Amino acid sequence: MVRIGFLKLGNIATAPMVELLLDERAEREDMEVRVLTSGANMGPEQSEDVANAMLALKPDLVFVVSPNAATKGPTRAREVLAEAGIPVVVISDGPKKLLEALEKRGMGGIIVEADAMIGARREFLDPIEMAIFNADTIKVLSVTGVYNVVYEAIDALIEQLKAGKKPELPLLNVTRKKALKAAGFSNPYAQAKAAAAYEMAKRVANLTTQACFKEKDWETYTALCAAAHELMRSAALLADEAREIEKYGDAVLRKPHYNDGSILRKRKLIEKPR
Repeated sequence: MVRIGFLKLGNIATAPMVELLLDERAEREDMEVRVLTSGANMGPEQSEDVANAMLALKPDLVFVVSPNAATKGPTRAREVLAEAGIPVVVISDGPKKLLEALEKRGMGGIIVEADAMIGARREFLDPIEMAIFNADTIKVLSVTGVYNVVYEAIDALIEQLKAGKKPELPLLNVTRKKALKAAGFSNPYAQAKAAAAYEMAKRVANLTTQACFKEKDWETYTALCAAAHELMRSAALLADEAREIEKYGDAVLRKPHYNDGSILRKRKLIEKPR
């Protein structure tokens, strides 16, 4: 039995779903999961505390999931794990250049560029707005194939560990091209809508970065945050349209896990996965 750890520091839209993507019906018998989180706070002290707590659980592999993995908290967490000899893979929204540094340290990384930063200004963001933004982003990442890339990369590592092999840690930047290929659209119009949704989600990060770190006038940055969230909402609507087109053609690609972790496949609603 392989034991996988997920260390969640702060939040990106991939974080709430990542371990659930591996066992959507809670039936897998080949692995078990342990999840620890520092909540919204991802400072160095909190990150080190939860990393040390993860060591006590004796995982075979740990994924450190956080926004901006180059900051002090996530950096300290993966150092603690690596010093203990545990293989580490970072899952983050950036920066892309971090992949080179991770490779030099013998770590893996998955950069999810469409997992955009939220509009985190007090004048705009409250708990409900935060939840809605994450729900919209989750839909975009689900439909466009981003989550497919992520969970298939993790499943590949699990298979290597099950076979007694040293895991080949991935260094992935999840681009639009990679995501759409993994999504497996059958209808070109559905794929076009998904591509548009993906690009819109990417653009959100430009707006929220400007709003949170560059603009000083509160009215300007509040309006920018609102614009960014409206853009993500529109991206989610487009993603939903793409999924609906696939439904109308009875061609939604479904890839459920079997109990042993293998991935099955089906297209038609009324057919068994193989």
